[in-house]
Amino acid sequence: MLIAQLSDLHVLPHGVLAYGVVDTNPFVERAFQAVAALDPTPDIVILSGDLTDGGSDAEYDILADLIRRHLRMPVYLIPGNHDRRAGIKARLGHLPGVAQDAKYVHYTVDDFPVRLVMLDSIVPEQSHGALCAERLAFLDRALSAAPRQPTLVVLHHPPFLTGIAHMDEVSLRDPDAFEAVIRRHPQVERILCGHAHRPISVRFGGSLAQVAPSVAHQVTLDLRPDGPATFNFEPPAFLLHHWRPEGRLVTHQAYVGEFAGPYPFEMDEG
Repeated sequence: MLIAQLSDLHVLPHGVLAYGVVDTNPFVERAFQAVAALDPTPDIVILSGDLTDGGSDAEYDILADLIRRHLRMPVYLIPGNHDRRAGIKARLGHLPGVAQDAKYVHYTVDDFPVRLVMLDSIVPEQSHGALCAERLAFLDRALSAAPRQPTLVVLHHPPFLTGIAHMDEVSLRDPDAFEAVIRRHPQVERILCGHAHRPISVRFGGSLAQVAPSVAHQVTLDLRPDGPATFNFEPPAFLLHHWRPEGRLVTHQAYVGEFAGPYPFEMDEG
């Protein structure tokens, strides 16, 4: 099973630039085209939050159109801090799982060799994330329902400190409660996140927590304790999670763009 995880799309109304600099929509379209062109084709796509930049109906309609035009496989999404639950439910409610819960955008997916538990970690009008008692109970019930099924838990906010100061200020609050739930369920193969706009991984709750880079702009790698909040144009990328026949999940980072090659390792010396 092949799973493409794309994150932090920040779709905007056509012609509007994020931070006055980033034309995000063409980045998103190129990333969708890159996923669609993969051989083998991913079985599913996960969009791990910040689907839009402003949470407007117009932005969700643009995203819905991009998905319709480029992605033929099932698409599973969660909200990020730039999103609105109401807008997702109203404009993307046709996507699987989105309308499963009346309050949150969280749900389970049981149709594949790897199970998905999609978590809603947003706090309306805030940049940081949180998992209240209600959402933690949902997670615990969902994981308890299939204790032997390899599972991915997906949420937008990283539940750990990355060392990038301005992003750590808006990470998941009270991650210990979340980690305690994860630790009780050893079938969790990965905790997949977005938000930090960089590829980052760490051991967490007996599993591996992994942040996907953005398909648009990246957060600057600055590990100084007083580093400013900046971004750059390192190559956009996404993650490919490959569930192998031997029962291992192997993750690759795939860059979006046109690059020279491929070249054979054995070159013609003539």
